[in-house]
Amino acid sequence: MKINIYYGGRGLIEDSTLYVLSKIQEVLKELSVDVCRYNLYESKKEIATLSGTLKDADGVILAAHVEWFGIGGYLQQFLDSCWLYADKSKLSNIYMMPVVISSTYGEREAENTLVRAWELLGGRICPGITSFVNNQSEFETNTDYAKIIETATEDLYRTINRKSVRFPSSTAKILCDAVEQSSMRLTPEEGERLSKYVSDDSFVKKQKEDIEELSEIFTTMMGSGEAGQEFIRNFKDNFIPPTDGTRVVFLIKMTDTKKDLVVDVTRERLKVYYGEYEKPDVIATTTRSVVERIVNGRQTFQGAFMQGDIATKGDFKIMRLFDTFFRFNKI
Repeated sequence: MKINIYYGGRGLIEDSTLYVLSKIQEVLKELSVDVCRYNLYESKKEIATLSGTLKDADGVILAAHVEWFGIGGYLQQFLDSCWLYADKSKLSNIYMMPVVISSTYGEREAENTLVRAWELLGGRICPGITSFVNNQSEFETNTDYAKIIETATEDLYRTINRKSVRFPSSTAKILCDAVEQSSMRLTPEEGERLSKYVSDDSFVKKQKEDIEELSEIFTTMMGSGEAGQEFIRNFKDNFIPPTDGTRVVFLIKMTDTKKDLVVDVTRERLKVYYGEYEKPDVIATTTRSVVERIVNGRQTFQGAFMQGDIATKGDFKIMRLFDTFFRFNKI
């Protein structure tokens, strides 16, 4: 028999969940159970791949520490990865025992969250351990509490060993029917590969860059002829990349043409296109003729601002960097 423990707390010394899990592990080892524990706070980047560790498990323990509200982000990420990438046929035979220790209000609500999530995943539920801990020392030295933990662990062992059958849950049926269409249709192999890709920061970064590049291409294609490309080549041909990895975004609003030019500056590359940008670092409001003078080298951005030809909004220090990023040759 193999039981996996997934701890979603932060590993703080005052977290009595750690004490409960230690007692559970002691009992399971005495029963010759293969126990594997995953501290999610130590595996932040690999959480998406941990759903693959369920395929050999007969039971799982999901452990949460309620510090202020809910089960916490790490455990939520793990459950999300189970929904997206885990083999649902394997999950349907796995028993789950929730362990929720609270230092504030809400242990019952957190337990209910874990139960509903596991039911939605199609798994089986075992009675759990929930407690409010006001005095850590008193809780961890109380022999009656220790006995309750041991008994609950032994019940988990017996339930899994006997493959106990429980009555169907209406909650599981209703929730599964409601979200059935939204689940991804993946084979176990596809789910495992996808979870590895998602946990790979370099892969995710490359995907985001590709999406941004495609967005830029399509945005540019929406322009008509040269009008849709105006000034873009000027910026690209006279770009001087920053050397310190700076990324800043200028939004140039031309009031007479009703067009907004996005100038996205990074060390790796420059992106210039007509469109929208939600939160640029600097918004410059001017006219087409002023932009034309700047890209033709007849006026600097700073000079146009000082003369009142450009109105800016945003970080003034970043605004002053514009002329260091672009050195336009006078035409």
